[in-house]
Amino acid sequence: MSSKRLEGKTAVVTGAGRSLGLGAGIVRKLAEEGAAVVISDIGASKDPSTPRNMVGASAEMVAFCDELSAAGYTASAKACDVRVRDDVIALADHAVNTHGSLDIWVNNAGIGYLMKPILDVSEEDWRAVIDVNLSGAFFGTQAAARIMIAQGRGGRIINIASQAAKSGFIHAQAYCASKHGLVGMIRSAAIELGPHAITINNVCPNHVTTGLGAWQNEYFSKVVGAPSVEAYLKDKADRIPMRRTGLPQDTANAVAFLCSDEAIYITGESMNVSGGEEMH
Repeated sequence: MSSKRLEGKTAVVTGAGRSLGLGAGIVRKLAEEGAAVVISDIGASKDPSTPRNMVGASAEMVAFCDELSAAGYTASAKACDVRVRDDVIALADHAVNTHGSLDIWVNNAGIGYLMKPILDVSEEDWRAVIDVNLSGAFFGTQAAARIMIAQGRGGRIINIASQAAKSGFIHAQAYCASKHGLVGMIRSAAIELGPHAITINNVCPNHVTTGLGAWQNEYFSKVVGAPSVEAYLKDKADRIPMRRTGLPQDTANAVAFLCSDEAIYITGESMNVSGGEEMH
């Protein structure tokens, strides 16, 4: 008997096109656990709020998919702009048409690079963050739930929220609002989806130095006046009971657990994965 917890399942992970990103780490973990995985990202820059250096390109997604396939995993890739409901529906349909089912949906796509003092935030900045981080997660939840209900065998929906879903941070008004919104969204959705054996939860990591995280390190070390990025990161680590910032695998492990049968009775929760920082 296979020891892989997600054997026979199909998982979609949005915002997973960058090789060093949190989404890619989640994809790898779910594949290792036996799931067929659908790698998704926006595919190309669409406007000023989605700059090329901050989004996963189609070529990157294909290369990642080829890497996983070469390692013996089942994977496919499909571009999706989570701000566009029809794109999200097409992504859900792709999972079923390509892999035969849709059992796990991870809303990981997010904008965490539009950080500004509150008086400098434009209407476009605000809408861009809310559209991706909150509306995009809702569209994903809705598209996945519709298929999972029709399949009749339950499912797992997980949002990658943030420590910012529970605490406020400087220069992050839209980001914190969008992540706090996910807490309310899953509390409502869990009530409706529970009778269909579909669980929905948030994972709330603290700072993780991915490609985006490296940009955040540079930005916030200057904002707080740290003498260097290294000094900024040391100060962050010193405030965390576990004495380090998060790693992609910390979040990926939490996602895999919530996708497993062991978590069948957990829904509507926002799980801290912060080394004790959030409660501390």
